[in-house]
Amino acid sequence: MDVKTGHYNYNELSVATYTVGEGKPLIILHGWGSSSAVMMPLAQKLSAYRTCVLLDLPGFGETPEPPRAWAITDYADMVETFVNETYPGKEADFLVHSFGGRVLLKILSRPNQDVRIGKIIITGGAGLKPRRSLKFHVKRLSAKLLKMLIKLVPTSRRDAAMNKLRNTPLWKSLGSSDYRQLSGVMRETFVKSVTEFFDDELHKIDKEVLLLWGKDDAATPIDQAQRLEKGIENSALVEIDDAGHYAFLDQPSKFVAIVRAYLEG
Repeated sequence: MDVKTGHYNYNELSVATYTVGEGKPLIILHGWGSSSAVMMPLAQKLSAYRTCVLLDLPGFGETPEPPRAWAITDYADMVETFVNETYPGKEADFLVHSFGGRVLLKILSRPNQDVRIGKIIITGGAGLKPRRSLKFHVKRLSAKLLKMLIKLVPTSRRDAAMNKLRNTPLWKSLGSSDYRQLSGVMRETFVKSVTEFFDDELHKIDKEVLLLWGKDDAATPIDQAQRLEKGIENSALVEIDDAGHYAFLDQPSKFVAIVRAYLEG
């Protein structure tokens, strides 16, 4: 099917949108460092059963960076407003991946949720506190010690010293690969995003949720899916063999068959 491209104006930010298919709307949200282009092959396969609506979240794909550093709340507000204004009074299903899962968990756990949500599929979803390795804790302690040393520098020279430190190979080696590739607004957005967790909010979610996970997912390991299933009362986990973080690309036929069965359920 042909893809209809468009733009949604949110607080003077032009959000790129892509629509394909017919039927009840299915909102598809991509992961961090990704875009709707990665999700489009999946949307095309589901277009016979749903009107698939994809957004390039601010700072990704064809949507410019937000004017300031955003938190998960800001992304959740944008998605809610888009759905309510595009499909007023209608219920929408959601299929979210990775960072998109973090955004949806924020929406679902709100006490005054302001969007009508039907069925939900989360695949490789982020948002729970990961189990950290010894290497991670060593890096984190090293970064803290370096920041403490910067505080010994006279106030008038402290900002310059911190900027110089950020450009050193040592400092860059202490950050994640995602963090190292970012600068400015999106670097601050990344920090705000990955430090917000929803482990203690899962009990507030009363929606039906399908967790569809690659067994070999290294970015959001299967134990996170199991914790989501345990924390969300009305949820079910389906694990896909020989698939990683992008299960919908690794095993497209199996993934689509499961989603279709669930949506038509």
